[in-house]
Amino acid sequence: MASAQPSGSPGSRTSSQVENAEPAPPYRSPLEEFEDEGAGRPPYILTYTEMKLLGIAGVGFFLDAYDLFIINPVTTMLQYRLYGGHDLPSGLQGFVKAAANIGSVIGQFLFGFAADHFGRKAVYGKELMIIIFATIMCISDPTGDISPDGALVWLGVWRIILGIGVGADYPMSASVTSERSNLRKRGTMLAYIFSFQGWGSLIGSLVTLITLACYKHVMNAKGETSKVDGVWRIVIGLSLVPAFGTLYQRLTLPESRRFLKSRQSAGPSSENLGAAANAGNSAHTSPFPPEKQSSEKPSMVGNGTPRELAKPRQAAYLEFLHYFSEWRHLKLLLGTSLCWFFLDIAFYGINLNQNVVLQQIGFDGKTGTPWERLWKIAIGNIIITALGFVPGYYATVLTIERLGRKFIQIQGFLITAMFLGIMAGRFNKISTAGFVVCFSFLQFFFNFGANTTTYCYPAEVFPTRFRATAHGISAASGKAGAIISSLAFNSLSNKIGTANVLWIFMGVSFAGAACTLLLPEVKGRDPDLVYEEEERERMRVRGAY
Repeated sequence: MASAQPSGSPGSRTSSQVENAEPAPPYRSPLEEFEDEGAGRPPYILTYTEMKLLGIAGVGFFLDAYDLFIINPVTTMLQYRLYGGHDLPSGLQGFVKAAANIGSVIGQFLFGFAADHFGRKAVYGKELMIIIFATIMCISDPTGDISPDGALVWLGVWRIILGIGVGADYPMSASVTSERSNLRKRGTMLAYIFSFQGWGSLIGSLVTLITLACYKHVMNAKGETSKVDGVWRIVIGLSLVPAFGTLYQRLTLPESRRFLKSRQSAGPSSENLGAAANAGNSAHTSPFPPEKQSSEKPSMVGNGTPRELAKPRQAAYLEFLHYFSEWRHLKLLLGTSLCWFFLDIAFYGINLNQNVVLQQIGFDGKTGTPWERLWKIAIGNIIITALGFVPGYYATVLTIERLGRKFIQIQGFLITAMFLGIMAGRFNKISTAGFVVCFSFLQFFFNFGANTTTYCYPAEVFPTRFRATAHGISAASGKAGAIISSLAFNSLSNKIGTANVLWIFMGVSFAGAACTLLLPEVKGRDPDLVYEEEERERMRVRGAY
């Protein structure tokens, strides 16, 4: 009987839905089956399909670190191109360094909501197009045709646009990855994605070093310092290679089955979630039925067009507000947002102002020819990145499913606070070797700690229906902390001293550890099942009255 068919079955399709539905794709992407792969393997051992997804989603974080941290050597180069080797105007220098983070806040809010409202497929890839366009405009800076200040303003404005694309990648890649992962290795996959930040920083430092080496003769032997204009354009422009390399894959990535199931109705129902959860959760995979190679697809699941997906979400904003009006849900959003905010104050305060660190280890480039100074800074940046930055990410990858997110985040905050306190207390007395050791451990526990888990938490603790928006809000809170730190660091250091600024960073690290107590452990936790149980309980309470 027709009345017995589920609401999303082929037999229940209306004529308008049939007419508006797009034709089925000619092939079924293996990424749609990602949820079912990898059973029985250690979480950190990836299948081919997982590695493919890792490449598609990870490139955004590679570009994030590359573009955000490359600005340190670039601003030094612009001193010689625009101001004859003198320091950049403090206000403009702060603007250029903070510009990408300002844009990131916009991108995280905007794309997070858009991904929940219109669907991941409708939005994914657009952020990479913004990054590509903004990068091209950055390297088109007419330094020889406008004033030095104007050239910095040009670069800062386009880095804001660049930041919109970079920020958008946070909720997009986190949601795309989380919704395709089975529970037993979801955290590992997210940590793998985020570890591309370490490689972005390292490759950026290596590219700077190699490009400077190519310009040694013309800049050092011939004394043509203005040729540094070509160095910084090449360094920034090479980031276009991985961006173009993954654009097509992002634009053609299909919707995940988990997301499509969450959109079949205005709210979860036992037909959509409950029955499937009992079968799927026992295997620690997605709780939604796999719907293996079925030739017929429900209209709502269908091809996941933006028009189809947006129809049941006309009240998405009100639904989001209703969900987070409950303290048990708002507490989670406050926890993820505050932890990220406090983490980025310290993390970006250190990493966007590495001149202080380089000075302590003797690689600040204060002596020698302009090329020699830039070379020393580039060597220092590689030392900083290689010592603790990259290893910390992979310590998280290997242990996140065993130790759990909450433990890693708390111990990361506490240990970074300890090393910040050591550096602050002994700032003017510590030896170079001692400072290098402290700073290396600081970087290691930033990344084997809150810098990775603050990215993982929002993707794992919130249900699919609100995941991208909540992740965008959490990430934007972090970038707000980064903006505050990048704009205030130099002026605050001049007023109260760098050692006292490090004491402040220690304090915010303790605050981050305290805010982590608001969050549950999410290892093995399926937020969609939690949401379903809460809805069932709400219905039982209403039925009782």
